[in-house]
Amino acid sequence: MKKLSVLCLAMLGLVLNLCAQTPANQLSTTNGGKVWASLWQQRSAEYKALCFQAYNIARLRLDEAIHDHKKGGKPLAVVTDIDETLLDNSPEDAARAINNQEYNTKAWKEWTAKGIADTVPGAPAFFKYAASKGVAVFYITNRDEDEREGTMKNLKTYGLPYANQAHLILKQGTSSSKESRRQDVLKNYNIVLLCGDNLPDFTALYDNHPTEQKREEVTRQLMKQFGSKYIIIPNPTYGDFEGALFNFNYKLTPAQKDSVIKSVLKVD
Repeated sequence: MKKLSVLCLAMLGLVLNLCAQTPANQLSTTNGGKVWASLWQQRSAEYKALCFQAYNIARLRLDEAIHDHKKGGKPLAVVTDIDETLLDNSPEDAARAINNQEYNTKAWKEWTAKGIADTVPGAPAFFKYAASKGVAVFYITNRDEDEREGTMKNLKTYGLPYANQAHLILKQGTSSSKESRRQDVLKNYNIVLLCGDNLPDFTALYDNHPTEQKREEVTRQLMKQFGSKYIIIPNPTYGDFEGALFNFNYKLTPAQKDSVIKSVLKVD
């Protein structure tokens, strides 16, 4: 009887200890969402279908641009983002989120240095097709210069075309705008397609941290460009949509972010 009592007390202590730990170990709303988003990106056939659909449309639009290209005009080019457009970084996102950790540059750069990210479905085939038709590919990314080596390694692993210094255009300085880099490409090429997962990948109209309302207004104005010149790849995990939700205040605590999410989410 005494042994049984001791055992019961020990089990009770264990349960109470676990209960006490639960709030501390519970994922924030944002990280819980990122876990599910990463799972969807990694496991769902629907995600793959959407990516294939996007790059199938890209091929059709590229063929049209090649057909309409006038002799003597500037050579054609496709501009693409890298992360979640060409390379799939969901393992890094998932590892951080499942441990309830916020984004940090050090962990991100440790990941990119490995150069082991998988590709987004349909992406390699499309860019190789573009190159086979004589269309240049430029990789305009907001990865930093110290990520060049790992990024180049990753691109070359999959035999991606134009994986060279001139066509891999990384962020210079602190500005995340890609507009000046697109303009540099336009000096010598006619950009016929832009591929991305984040709206600033396409036009400067989304630069300078516009509000959610402004982003929606611009998107409605440009609606005919999507599927025409702009090819967007699904990314529910991160991006300016998240920044706009929090008014681009990156100092918010997880609890404050959770509060914002709950205040704007439609539940009835």
